[in-house]
Amino acid sequence: MGAGASICGSTHVQPDTGRWVQPTDRRDSNVNVIIDPDPKTTLTAVSVELNIKDNSELHHTNKYAFSIAKTKLIVRRGQPFVIDVEFSKDFNEKSDGLKIIFETGKKPLATKGTSVEITPDDEDGTKEWKASIKSKKDKALKVSITAPPSCFIGKWNVKIDVVRDSNIYRLELADPIYVIFNPWCKDDTVYMADANLLKEYVLNETGQIYYGSQSAVAPRPWNFGQFESCVLEVAIYLLDSSELKWPVRGSPVSVVRKISALVNSADDSGVLTGNWSGDYSDGRSPLSWTGSAAILEEFWKSKRPVKYGQCWVFSGLSTTICRTLGIPARSVSNFQSAHDSDGSITIDFHYTSKGELDDSVKNDSIWNFHVWNEAWMSRPELTSGYGGWQAFDATPQETSEGVYCCGPVPVAAIKLGEVTLPYDGPFVFAEVNADRVHWKKNKLGQWECISIDKNAVGKKMSTKAANSNEREDVTSNYKPEEGSAEERAAVLRANQTGSNRKDIYKQKPGDVDFNLVQDRKETLVGDNFQLKLKMSNKTSNKRTVSGRMEVRTMYYTGVLADLVKSVVFTDVDVSSNPGKIEIEIEAKEGDYSAKLRDCCMLDVTIWAVVKETEQYFVKKEDFRLLKPNLAIKAPSSVKLGEEFDAEVSFTNPLNQPLTKCFLVVDGLAQSREISQSKVSAKSNFTAKITIKPTKKGNCQLIVIFNSQPLEDIHGSQQIKVT
Repeated sequence: MGAGASICGSTHVQPDTGRWVQPTDRRDSNVNVIIDPDPKTTLTAVSVELNIKDNSELHHTNKYAFSIAKTKLIVRRGQPFVIDVEFSKDFNEKSDGLKIIFETGKKPLATKGTSVEITPDDEDGTKEWKASIKSKKDKALKVSITAPPSCFIGKWNVKIDVVRDSNIYRLELADPIYVIFNPWCKDDTVYMADANLLKEYVLNETGQIYYGSQSAVAPRPWNFGQFESCVLEVAIYLLDSSELKWPVRGSPVSVVRKISALVNSADDSGVLTGNWSGDYSDGRSPLSWTGSAAILEEFWKSKRPVKYGQCWVFSGLSTTICRTLGIPARSVSNFQSAHDSDGSITIDFHYTSKGELDDSVKNDSIWNFHVWNEAWMSRPELTSGYGGWQAFDATPQETSEGVYCCGPVPVAAIKLGEVTLPYDGPFVFAEVNADRVHWKKNKLGQWECISIDKNAVGKKMSTKAANSNEREDVTSNYKPEEGSAEERAAVLRANQTGSNRKDIYKQKPGDVDFNLVQDRKETLVGDNFQLKLKMSNKTSNKRTVSGRMEVRTMYYTGVLADLVKSVVFTDVDVSSNPGKIEIEIEAKEGDYSAKLRDCCMLDVTIWAVVKETEQYFVKKEDFRLLKPNLAIKAPSSVKLGEEFDAEVSFTNPLNQPLTKCFLVVDGLAQSREISQSKVSAKSNFTAKITIKPTKKGNCQLIVIFNSQPLEDIHGSQQIKVT
């Protein structure tokens, strides 16, 4: 590859050649740099072959769009790459000096490590960058270069200098070389030894993000697309524009923490704007995204935040950006995920005497599910045992050090309750292992604890299993078995930095058992459902129970919406013989269909008090109404660049038509929307779509059907493109 004569800084013209010259920053002011000298009269480098195909295969970067097009070289730090330098005349290694300069940043400086000068086969062992001449043939040298395993991540401009007498004859490469993290390198802090895990957490372009509820966990297909044309550019642009200090541009801890801030736009010019209102009229519904590349392409065109996202979209983007930079990463879903707003490491709900949430007090929340990320790295700044998976979260929930970001924090530390380790341990611990505490005011007007649920949060934590479409449960990575001595010890250890209300754990158990039962394991949208509260008296004494049970639609963030059904019961005699009483709620489609929010979630809240003992029972449980799956019929193998047809179908489960219908198609080519006609009540929908694959490999076709009032009916199919 040739290079242009780009000139920066102070310059003057050398009288005898007419070539541009600039003084170097060396102490010897008599040394001049001649850029793009005349190759007919001067020994100079005239071209550089970057060997993009060979280098990218050795560096596992051959799937990047730049590598496929052979336009730009992407290398991983700590690993040699080879370039061929051609000179205008024969190069004499004994008499001719050769220097290779790498520069990055706005103002490269040797003292900051952003300007590096390498002399091939330099015996100075103190230099981190290395170069050696592998062979010489005619006027060309084959040079091997290795960036250190701690190298700053980003774009490095390259200059080739030939040194003769008091002059330096320089060739500047037109395009920079991209240097990224190297999880294949043992000396890199992101090193991952298992080749199968590298295949999944660095190289896999598609995956699944889990959503729903603890009783109905479901996979959402996602196209991470970390090798698409603009993705690496966006990732480096974000780091550059954030002004992340160069001394930490090689640290995965600092880079990942910055990613968690830059993916959201809460307090900077980040990629994605969050919206949980249900109104997306000036943007795009979070449920309509099928992957990260389309979002990053839109951001790259405008350099403005894209509208809109929710937790799984923020997580999908974070996985993409980490993987494109070479950091092993995955999306992790936590069901019954607590949001501790005050750092108490307890999830507090305050009730009126009627069993209703007291809106005059700030209550914490429990999300039906929440998706964050894990990135793989060592933590040399911490004591041993805290390397490996680090949790971080780009969804803007609470500020950390004044910025909407979270993590990275060692997953191993969360399991032990060691929440003081950086970063944001208390918040992440509360998400997975906080106790839910219910409060009401006593006769003196003071808040008193009426019940504690020690098993309320952190359920079925899920990620896609490596090299499989199965769900991997990672709950045991975050906490010991629920109720075990180890788990309670972790909670108490974490609480040393959180709640100081240790007396709340001294309550005596009640003698009336309460149990909520649903009539079926799975309920589809459009079905009727029935809920029962079963109460049983464990004593021979009289027990009288009063309370309320209600069902509401809700957002997946735990925010309640519209009332579906409720029942109030007063002075119910729970006698010892037979000792069992049932309170029942039944709901039909017409009771809830017009009230459903995005993810079709329902909340059941029960408040009950035993008159004789003042035993309180407070229960909040959510469940998800299941949507139909989108069936896909498509060939298992297709040819690159050749069109093929796929058929998608489902049955409308509602007694009302679906309007404003469209499909989103992604995975084998650029994401696109296709408008569809309305779907009549209880009728079948079928559509044919034509696709022209633009990349080879094992690809995942992802299709989503969206409409009013039913969104996010999706399906996927693996297709091999040859």
